Amino acid sequence: MTDLHEQRKEKIIALVNEEFYVPMKCKELAQLMQVSQEDRAELEACLSELVLEGKLQKTVKGKYIKGDGTVAVGTFIGNPRGFGFVEVEGREEDLFISESHIHGAMHMDIVRVQLLPGKGGKRQEAEVTEIITRGFTTLVGTFQASANYGFVVPDNQKFGYDIFVAKERTAGAVSGHKVIVEITDYGDAAGRKNPEGKIVEILGHMDDPGVDILSIIKNYDIPTEFTEKELHQAERVSKPVSDADREGRKDLRSLKMVTIDGEDSKDLDDAVSLTVSDDGHFHLGVHIADVSNYVQENSALDREALKRGTSVYLVDRVIPMLPHTLSNGICSLNQGEDRLALSCLMDIDDKGNIVDYEITESVINVDRRMTYTAVNAIITDHDPEVMAEYEGLCEMFFQMAQLSTLLRKKRRKRGAIDFDLQECKIHLDANGRVKEILPYDRNRATRLIEDFMLAANETVAEHFYWLSVPFVYRTHEMPDPEKMKQLRLLAAGMGYPLKTGKEEIHPKELQKLLDKIEGTQAESYL
Repeated sequence: MTDLHEQRKEKIIALVNEEFYVPMKCKELAQLMQVSQEDRAELEACLSELVLEGKLQKTVKGKYIKGDGTVAVGTFIGNPRGFGFVEVEGREEDLFISESHIHGAMHMDIVRVQLLPGKGGKRQEAEVTEIITRGFTTLVGTFQASANYGFVVPDNQKFGYDIFVAKERTAGAVSGHKVIVEITDYGDAAGRKNPEGKIVEILGHMDDPGVDILSIIKNYDIPTEFTEKELHQAERVSKPVSDADREGRKDLRSLKMVTIDGEDSKDLDDAVSLTVSDDGHFHLGVHIADVSNYVQENSALDREALKRGTSVYLVDRVIPMLPHTLSNGICSLNQGEDRLALSCLMDIDDKGNIVDYEITESVINVDRRMTYTAVNAIITDHDPEVMAEYEGLCEMFFQMAQLSTLLRKKRRKRGAIDFDLQECKIHLDANGRVKEILPYDRNRATRLIEDFMLAANETVAEHFYWLSVPFVYRTHEMPDPEKMKQLRLLAAGMGYPLKTGKEEIHPKELQKLLDKIEGTQAESYL
């Protein structure tokens, strides 16, 4: 749907909401809005959509009036227990749909609903009156065979129905096969008849190595391949940094800098540098790979990256947002290679205050590819063998640790909460089966990088705030009062009373609680 189409719909709504507006037919609206004859079909389409969305109503005489708010269009979200919800754009709370009011709607369908008056409960209730478009045409599931037919049990439990498959449409699948089934019949509105389908692909047996991961990829329709055009474009721009590329950029190649990541990281997208001046000020640099230099707006790569949204990290692989030529090549800050970057250069005093900064396009060259393990061995363990290996960098790492402590103390003082949640990594054997699950070692080196990235993020956010330009910010809403009440009761019951205001708990009180329970049995509960 084009932006122009949406703008026309907004103009119609604005007109209908005007005090002078009287109910009009399409022809009258076209004359008032000076819509040409060739654009009349577009106007009719806009009016039909607005009626469907509940923003307009059409009278028995064919005139358009403002919607009364009892009709809405949204996305149906199924629940394995039979009921569901409808998410409506612009509405804070979802609408509750009881099992008797679903009328054949299935998970992710776009539906039209009628709000139900006089219903109790926490949420507004509604009834599905029309299924506009189906959310799924294919599903991933496990095939179960019978003598003359079979069923596919969807992996997505929110779908709510098993798919009936006639014997001649099973494509040779046997019980236990993971399959993709195409839905050919969605059943009846009363739910008395199961949806029907045909097997279009057999992924393998559910017990075969790798089939579980493949099922997840197919279930979420995650694209794993790039088109030839996208690959050629990536290959074309993945050239070594030239003099022309360096033109107009700040040359930071003389700065001592490192990347610090996990041992198995392949794409290194951020680097850090640090020097300390005679007056005790820290000069921190956070450098991010300048991907935008290689992925031009509206190019094939840009459109594909927008569609993918992000790289997907699975237990045994990474499905990248950009081709490997870029993500692991020219856009990865590899040791000893010139790279284009966006740099946030911050001057920080001995109290942890950022007193000056510069955000600039730059050229960098990373001195060493470091790991969290190695850096922690230096700044925490003072391991002589590791320190000898990275002799020329050790002083910088100790200064980084000092700055990290300053920044963290300052954040805690203003009420920031440090949620030190345990994360785990799954290790697989040669056959793709789980061998062990071990906790990530969140040490001083990982916290150091977190502190530096937070400092850069806050600096950039504040910079754009004062520029008064549109910008995407990450915000954290106030916690749910009911959940905070439950936490207060639970904490008090375990001997950790929480001081609260009239309506809310101050973040500092939560941080005090985390400090008190650190290392105790209560830590895993609270």
